Amino acid sequence: MSLSIYTSNRVKSFFSGDAAAEISAALTTLLADTFALYLKTKSFHWHMAPTGFGIFQPLLDEQAEQILSITDVIAERISELGGTTLHSIGHIGRLQRLADNDADYLTPAEMLTELASDNRQLSSFLRCTRDVCDVHRDFKTADYFETWIDEADGRTWFLIEAWRAHLRSTPTTAAALQVQMTLSERLI
Repeated sequence: MSLSIYTSNRVKSFFSGDAAAEISAALTTLLADTFALYLKTKSFHWHMAPTGFGIFQPLLDEQAEQILSITDVIAERISELGGTTLHSIGHIGRLQRLADNDADYLTPAEMLTELASDNRQLSSFLRCTRDVCDVHRDFKTADYFETWIDEADGRTWFLIEAWRAHLRSTPTTAAALQVQMTLSERLI
């Protein structure tokens, strides 16, 4: 179990310098990915056409809040380990592994597909970062990850199922339904 003591409002870590640095670096990269996914989720929320697709806006807003809620915990843990956390949007851009999307227009299906994929990737990043913590026996940090992984997997599932439910509830021609189902299958 990790132990630390507070001295002069700073935490002295009982991890070796290499262990603390490796955990902090993994957490800082994860933090960049988390902010990138938060911003993309909010952007898609803002750009989702309200006509016929307004039902997705509250879902995206709720998911964005859930994503943002873990950022402070991650940043505080980086500081506790003696690391330096993110400084700017540019710093996030240099570290993030999730791709930005600056397209002028995306369909709701494209937005939901991309967010489902990004949440799936974030879940993978969370697992890898937890593994770094486990290797260095940083169980305090590792304990956070089960909830965050479950939340990322849950967001992926909700995005897929919300789109499927929308498809089932929308009257459409057989040909259009086939195209929509093909898009829905890409979400899986």
